[in-house]
Amino acid sequence: MSRISLEEARRVLREAELLYTAREVDQAVDRLAAEITRDLADRNPLILSVLTGGIVLTGHLVTRLEFPLQLDYLHATRYRGATHGGELAWIAHPRFPLASRHLLIVDDILDEGLTLQAVVAHCREAGAASVSTAVLVRKRHDRRPPGVDADYVGLEVEDRYVFGFGMDYHDYHRNLHGIYAVRGE
Repeated sequence: MSRISLEEARRVLREAELLYTAREVDQAVDRLAAEITRDLADRNPLILSVLTGGIVLTGHLVTRLEFPLQLDYLHATRYRGATHGGELAWIAHPRFPLASRHLLIVDDILDEGLTLQAVVAHCREAGAASVSTAVLVRKRHDRRPPGVDADYVGLEVEDRYVFGFGMDYHDYHRNLHGIYAVRGE
């Protein structure tokens, strides 16, 4: 449930700085698809989309992966519509068994990495044969725990609040094709 009005969401978008155009995002997704194809095409991967943010990237990415794969989702979040993360909440676990599978976890952004770290640990504990991670955006900062990173990264941004292409601003703007930064944050 959004904590801001529609008018506020429109104002934020009007004032936002465009960091990556739709074309630049598409090129990043093409590159991710090529790297993932190179590494996972022969491994019968199970792609796990991290809801809600990862659904947009996952949808665009899987249409570029021209090899057999299975698709599932999980819902683990620290944000719940807010701009700062809290405690991790598991809302939905994958339907497919994870044991002995080669997994690719797809999420929108790697910020502090706590959600991704917990999801990867869960998958390993469930007996996955391998766990790879892909994010559209990785923030440049030093707040991630040692060893927490993504295997596949589309784009990098400064440590600012960003939205678009799956990432939200108070539950708005996930649908934008470009990536924007909130002014003043």
